[in-house]
Amino acid sequence: MRSVIVIGGGISGLAAAWELRGQAEVTVLEASDRVGGKLRTSVLAGTPVDEGAESIMALRPEAVRLAEEVGLGESLCDPAPAPVTFWTRDALRPLPAGHVMGIPADPAALDGTGLLSPEGLARLAQEEAIPASPALAEGTDISIAGYLVPRIGREAVDRLVEPLLGGIYAGRTDRLSLRSAMPFLAPAAASGDSLLAGLRRRRESRPPSTGPRPSVVRGIVGGTGRLPRAVAAASGARVLTHSTALALERVPGGGWRVHAATGQGPTTLDADAVIIALPAHAAATLLGPHSPAAQAELDGVRHAGSAVITMAFARPRQGGPSPGLNGFLVPPVDGRTIKAATILSHKWPWQGADAPTKLILRASVGRVGEEHLIGLDDRRLIGLAQRELAHALGPLGEPLESRVTRWPQGLPQYEVGHADRVAAIRDAISRLPGVEVCGALYEGVGVAACVATGRAAAERSLEER
Repeated sequence: MRSVIVIGGGISGLAAAWELRGQAEVTVLEASDRVGGKLRTSVLAGTPVDEGAESIMALRPEAVRLAEEVGLGESLCDPAPAPVTFWTRDALRPLPAGHVMGIPADPAALDGTGLLSPEGLARLAQEEAIPASPALAEGTDISIAGYLVPRIGREAVDRLVEPLLGGIYAGRTDRLSLRSAMPFLAPAAASGDSLLAGLRRRRESRPPSTGPRPSVVRGIVGGTGRLPRAVAAASGARVLTHSTALALERVPGGGWRVHAATGQGPTTLDADAVIIALPAHAAATLLGPHSPAAQAELDGVRHAGSAVITMAFARPRQGGPSPGLNGFLVPPVDGRTIKAATILSHKWPWQGADAPTKLILRASVGRVGEEHLIGLDDRRLIGLAQRELAHALGPLGEPLESRVTRWPQGLPQYEVGHADRVAAIRDAISRLPGVEVCGALYEGVGVAACVATGRAAAERSLEER
């Protein structure tokens, strides 16, 4: 049977191990003391809380399907329905339905919301009268702001689009790639025609709905950290934690040797193929001696760090956050420290039922260029988050328990030219028989995209037999 070493025990690497089950002898090397990467669930004030991703994309089927395959289907759950809400200009302001990543197909829907100033709203409403933009040539790229600002105005980008992308990528619209981060806008950019008219045509082309709209995301009762543990157990792979891959060596006659440091000392492992499921900088270190071209491209990837502050409060008998509010996003132009907050007790019914006397909230900080925030000590970060949450939601009292989780260099930036960079990496890797790569760098930073890259890498490794 073919042997494969998967380097990296995040959800991408574990998805690869699952795909290889029964077709290869698989060993997973994970440097930390647990599998799961940014899917991590711990206990705070007696209830499970997610310290990283707390939902999985449902519009893409890969993560939901994997959860079902490993026995978590009955634990999948939908969030409580609630509008996307911004905390801006000292008020919580819901975004009306019918938007695409914050861009409304009908600007009139924003009347009276206070999300945009009268001038910003008037500028957005002028979009269809603006002459066609120069068509974006096939294969070229532009920043999201570079395309959107001339079409819908700076204020609409800063106050509607920027906070949504900050929550996904921790990036900024003046650097993020239109092709890679908002590919659904590429047809409009390629044609140069009206963006809002294109969004309406897209909406009108959909078949009429015959029931409730499916949820965009889904959760897992007990926390998303259950998913990587279930995948690891169901894959049948040998999982070695506290095991760091230090170097790769070609084996004469074919295959690869991995030199690793483990809790029991240095070791070497041989396999027919290697799947590298690591962040860009770590993958670059392993691949450099064998592919300087891949190393150069991987080293060129910029990353953003973030921190999650989770707090448990006694649930107030009166007042407190509105039951119809799951959380909010914060436009950077408002100058706040936090970029987003989630009321876990509201968003996930299981979480409210598990801790009925508590209110569990989490706030996130950190966009690209805000690395100084991640370096603040726990007490300072908790204090900043607590004050801003109380400002937005009303008095909360003192937290019963708090936790800060840092994800330094946690999110690769899909900057202008990202698709070309990924293509160059894949081309370089294709010249190394028996080596595949997967992870958040390649097709999207969400859980579903990571699962897709891991399973595809496994399929390619089997095709090389």
